[in-house]
Amino acid sequence: MHRSIWLVWLTIVLVACQPIAVPAPSAPAATLDEWSEGTPGVGDPIFPLLGNGGYDVQHYTIELSVDVMRNEIMGATSIRAEATLPLRSFTLDLLGLTVEKVTVNGAPAHFTRDGQELTIVPIAPLAASVLFTTVVTYAGTPTPIRDAHLDFVEQGWNRRDDVIFVVSEPQGAMTWYPSNNHPTDKATYTLRITVDEPYVVAANGVLREEIDHGARRTYTWEMAQPMASYLTTVVIGEFVRITEATSLGVEIRHYFPPQDADRLTQIFATTDEMIAFYGDLIGEYPFDAYGAAVMPFPLGFALETQTLPIFGLDLATEGVNAHELAHHWFGNAVTLASWDQIWLNEGFATYLQRLWLEHKLGREFLESGMRRYYEMLSAMKTPAPGMVDAQNLFSISVYERGAWVLHALRLRVGDELFRQFLRTYYARFKDGVASTEDFIALANEVSKQNLTGFLRSWIYDETLPPIPEVSQSFPASD
Repeated sequence: MHRSIWLVWLTIVLVACQPIAVPAPSAPAATLDEWSEGTPGVGDPIFPLLGNGGYDVQHYTIELSVDVMRNEIMGATSIRAEATLPLRSFTLDLLGLTVEKVTVNGAPAHFTRDGQELTIVPIAPLAASVLFTTVVTYAGTPTPIRDAHLDFVEQGWNRRDDVIFVVSEPQGAMTWYPSNNHPTDKATYTLRITVDEPYVVAANGVLREEIDHGARRTYTWEMAQPMASYLTTVVIGEFVRITEATSLGVEIRHYFPPQDADRLTQIFATTDEMIAFYGDLIGEYPFDAYGAAVMPFPLGFALETQTLPIFGLDLATEGVNAHELAHHWFGNAVTLASWDQIWLNEGFATYLQRLWLEHKLGREFLESGMRRYYEMLSAMKTPAPGMVDAQNLFSISVYERGAWVLHALRLRVGDELFRQFLRTYYARFKDGVASTEDFIALANEVSKQNLTGFLRSWIYDETLPPIPEVSQSFPASD
């Protein structure tokens, strides 16, 4: 995510319903103690109720009919999952909306609502390791989450000026579909959205099909690689689709407001070059497509929604595009293991944005900029980025001191080992999650040094450590 809070050095970083009357089934008395209740929440340090235990989602199919003018949806989400425990019940995250019916493996299931927790009791218990399919049918007006700690963004489904856009980090996915709403459970997605003409629907992945119903049209989008729920998005409005030439086999498609399309096409014209640059530095771009969805109004932030980051008109810039694109390696393909370690997302994307600027403007530009940020961080006495609370989830410490963790590592080990670290970290944790301890352990492994104390001081100490001496000379930027 990018926030428009600090404006130095180019673009600164800177985003109760009733159950149906279905009798609750029970497991056979002789084996009752063998079955588990899927836990509500995975115990995230900041958001303990996000996510659920007892199953692993494989694929979501989200089918919605959207009335843009009324801001109403109706439809169903089908969830294919594997039970990781023998389950007599399990929980999904869903906030608001009216649940009309739930089935498990085609049979009606009993369900109850308690805040964001939708607890489901199948007609027969689910054995461990079996695949099962849950379908939740629902309707209503999605209401975004307003969190006092994150007052710059309304999380989830938003409607403004006849435009619908979804920005879900960190909690908002549950405002518009039932899910296991934590980054530790990634899945693939099919999104099938029907709207009135002339509205256009953009979503994650690749547009596989458009079906013309006359006055209405259905758009089917396929996200074939694993995705965390907070990265799902739908954008609906009168947008134009702009395709960009590419030599990399990645489909580049942008969705722009018609009145700004020409100007924005020029701003985003370096996207293909950026993908090539990051691909050479880190590894091949991890998804099938990429492109910006720019809202026809300012937002004050941008968000790295997978393959289709959301930009406000105020932050539609080359620098912010470099940040959101970098997230597709670090944040999207390699995702934070818990929300208190968000520096792993934002510190990486911030520093990689700087590496793009170094590539364009030279090494001295990077070094002078990083030193200015170091001085600013020292003067502000910002908290350490490693274990933030909800209030500091998108703080300058997460972005700028997080970026300095990586710059300090680069200064300590040199360019060659730093690049090897980036490539190994990405390859090892791609399509999964990583923790700060994973980061430190891999830095030790790649460098063949004990960097634990050095890195922990940058990540966890209240006092900003001194800038490391350069371990070796750096080659000139290409």
